[in-house]
Amino acid sequence: MNISRWALLAVIVTLFAAFFIFDLQSYLTLEALKARQASIEAYRSSHPFSAMAIYASIYIAATALSLPGAAILTLAGGAVFGLGWGTLIVSFASTIGATLAFLVARFLFRDAVKARFGDRLNVINKGIDKDGALYLFTLRLVPIFPFFVINLVMGLTNLKTQTFYWVSQAGMLAGTVVYVNAGTQLGKLESLSGILSPGLVGSFILLGVFPLLANKIVEAIKANKVYRQWLKPSRFDSNIVVIGAGSGGLVTAYIAAAVKAKVTLIEKHQMGGDCLNSGCVPSKALIRSAGLLAQIRRAADFGITKADAEVDFAEVMKRVQSVILTIEPHDSVQRYTDLGVDVIEGEAKIISPWEVQVTTTETTRIITTRSIVVAAGSRPLIPPIPGIGDSAYLTSDTIWALRELPGRLLVLGGGPIGCELAQCFARFGSEVTQVEMAPRLLIKEDPEASEAVMAKFRREGVNVLVGHTAKSFIVENGQKILLAEHEGKELRISFDQVLLAIGRTANIQGYGLEQLGVEISTNRTIETNEFQQTNYPNIFACGDVSGPFQFTHTAAHQAWYAAVNALFGGLVKFRTDYSAVPWATFTDPEVARVGVNEQDAKATGIAYEVSTYHLDDLDRAIADGVAHGFVKVLTVPGSDRILGVTIVGEQAGDLIAEFVLAMKHNIGLNKLLGTIHIYPTLSEANKYAAGVWKRNHAPKALLRCVARYHEWRRG
Repeated sequence: MNISRWALLAVIVTLFAAFFIFDLQSYLTLEALKARQASIEAYRSSHPFSAMAIYASIYIAATALSLPGAAILTLAGGAVFGLGWGTLIVSFASTIGATLAFLVARFLFRDAVKARFGDRLNVINKGIDKDGALYLFTLRLVPIFPFFVINLVMGLTNLKTQTFYWVSQAGMLAGTVVYVNAGTQLGKLESLSGILSPGLVGSFILLGVFPLLANKIVEAIKANKVYRQWLKPSRFDSNIVVIGAGSGGLVTAYIAAAVKAKVTLIEKHQMGGDCLNSGCVPSKALIRSAGLLAQIRRAADFGITKADAEVDFAEVMKRVQSVILTIEPHDSVQRYTDLGVDVIEGEAKIISPWEVQVTTTETTRIITTRSIVVAAGSRPLIPPIPGIGDSAYLTSDTIWALRELPGRLLVLGGGPIGCELAQCFARFGSEVTQVEMAPRLLIKEDPEASEAVMAKFRREGVNVLVGHTAKSFIVENGQKILLAEHEGKELRISFDQVLLAIGRTANIQGYGLEQLGVEISTNRTIETNEFQQTNYPNIFACGDVSGPFQFTHTAAHQAWYAAVNALFGGLVKFRTDYSAVPWATFTDPEVARVGVNEQDAKATGIAYEVSTYHLDDLDRAIADGVAHGFVKVLTVPGSDRILGVTIVGEQAGDLIAEFVLAMKHNIGLNKLLGTIHIYPTLSEANKYAAGVWKRNHAPKALLRCVARYHEWRRG
């Protein structure tokens, strides 16, 4: 807290203390007001304008300082100035005072609260951004919520000041009129409780609930508006139609079938989607082969004097296909048919909110359905680089058709896909050059994580070129060449084959979204709300096609919410929970993460403490010859509550699971430290990271006392 904040806080504390020290609250009682009513009215009669100014100033000051007595001051407005003028003065004075309290709370405390509880405040602010005015209006209408608390709490959010002002003035008007009107009958009042009868309080509560009900009505009207041009069928063939049989679509269909709904699953290409056929499964099979080769080359490190291996790349790729075929039954038509899903291998097109046209090799038919879940996935992004069409490029979808190892492989992109495949092909023997326009690989991870990966890549022979921008592809004398720019200079990179790995783009075209007018986000994904609904309430989306994450496990996670909300949303709806989303990049070393990392915390202004345990100190890591990497935990300052974790090292993707569970269920580092971990295992690193936090928060004063106690015991 800077000097200006401390100064303002000192002034406020002094004024607040003076109010009680000099017993000023004795003037703000019903009895005191009645006793002085005649003299106050006399002053108002002879000095009307100065009376208004003095009264308004006192009211503003009392409200701004959150002093007790606002009700008495409001009664005084009615008693002295009458219903009309009293309401006018109190309305503006109370709103100005409330706004000053709002601004004071924002100036003094918002940064500190954001620093300590930034992740939770961000969630609140999302709701404020969307419906802040409605929430505030409702709170102002219901008198059971203290006005000064509302002022202070709203100041901690990102609600705009002008919005706070006009909503407060409008929301407090009804209560102001009631109290000012009561003040005009001051002589008949025996107590403040007589102003608000149970019936009147109930009326205010109903009035407060009304905006929420009105909002629901508006939402219903808005939803019905999108249906206006469509004729709803009188009956339906299915409860739910799922478009796409990747991770999101398969889980949606599985859940729907499990709760005995009639579900139709449509897939035009391959069951299992990208994950099974061109993503997670083949890449991990390839990584296993490359990893084994790297281990054999380290045989001398383990006392094995001779161990040779020759790579048959065609056999490696044959094994990859074998792994796919082994896992394929898990996602097969037969399995899902046995589960009760009506699986159709064909092309889907949404022709109305309740109708999906399906075209197979044999026929075209229309299926009517109560709900639709779009799980159409994504595809590799092809950048508009001049000459790229002549480069015969590969993508993460097409690289699996290779049977001959490229001599010189250019990998364009430094994200997870590019990094995983670059390392694999380098280990198999390709001369790999990796080009990334960002200043480092894995730019979303903390710098030390990126540096660990880049250092390993360079030791293994990958030519890592960061800060390089691809400008164009050319063919010169039969040679394929990338022209890149680095620090204003042109660089020529020759290659035999190029892998494009700069990201993926959602499949949002070709199956009817455009004709229906389904809204698309600025990220070119299907726009969904917190329930996975599109602007058509009965059409849902999950997985890569909707974002914000493009992982198999998040697609499955979203699918649960899409399925349950599609089938039971009329009774109860569930907001998708993103409180603990993990991911991993399966390079060597692996990089795994959950929650915020340090660079994100800095960017968003979240206060944090760091506890880092280095794996070069871990017994099992030393024994296994993998003593490199770290476990890095971010916690709330002064607390063991976990904000995020980054793990770099062997089996990081498995080790992160303990922290995912901890974050999901609000388990702090103290409990993690008190949990028995098997010795010797890599998982002990998680416990030791908690131990680092504990040592940093050791109660030094208490320990000094304990040391004296032991000294006394020794005599």
